[in-house]
Amino acid sequence: MKRLFAFVVVLALASAALAQDIKSQVLRPPAGYKVALVAFEDLQCPDCGRAEPLLEEAVNTYHIPLVRHDFPLPMHPWAFQAAVLARYFDTQSLKLGEEFRRAVYKNQASISLQNLRPFAENFARAHNLELPFLVDPEGKLTAEVNKDRDLGLAVGIDHTPTIYVVTSKRQSDPFVEVVDRSNLFAIIEQAIQQAGGTRTAEKSPRRRTAAEKK
Repeated sequence: MKRLFAFVVVLALASAALAQDIKSQVLRPPAGYKVALVAFEDLQCPDCGRAEPLLEEAVNTYHIPLVRHDFPLPMHPWAFQAAVLARYFDTQSLKLGEEFRRAVYKNQASISLQNLRPFAENFARAHNLELPFLVDPEGKLTAEVNKDRDLGLAVGIDHTPTIYVVTSKRQSDPFVEVVDRSNLFAIIEQAIQQAGGTRTAEKSPRRRTAAEKK
């Protein structure tokens, strides 16, 4: 019994260490930045919609990137497909993908599983595009959403939005979860101070960052 208990303890410690290692790999700024926001989101999540204007304000105020990860929750019937559509608009331009996400958040109350496709078609036409009948014929965008969701599970995400302020330093709290969003700006300012600024000498922003919009 003692050996079994010891084995369980070792396994638990190993699992915790692995989760921490995954967090350290995922929760870091894009290349070229010292500080960033990382958000695990669900496009049908009302609280994600409420958080979006604050995240946008933070990005514009501090000129830091927002790295989005899709984490559609099982209880939201159109969240996964909305994420796939957002990924499609990303392929047209990162700015367009950002605009689509914000449009979805602003119109959540009127979107349903039945009218999500017409909503996306109207959005596309408003930007002089024609939404193809099949937006993901090879399943690549679906695979990317699934990869993001699996990444969130590995990190330990269990609700949306889960927001982190992350820094490029590897010691002493390189990432902080924003539990109370009223403290977001204070957390960012502290991170910038500790990191010695927001940018590094590198300049290679990642997919779906929001700092380089203009």
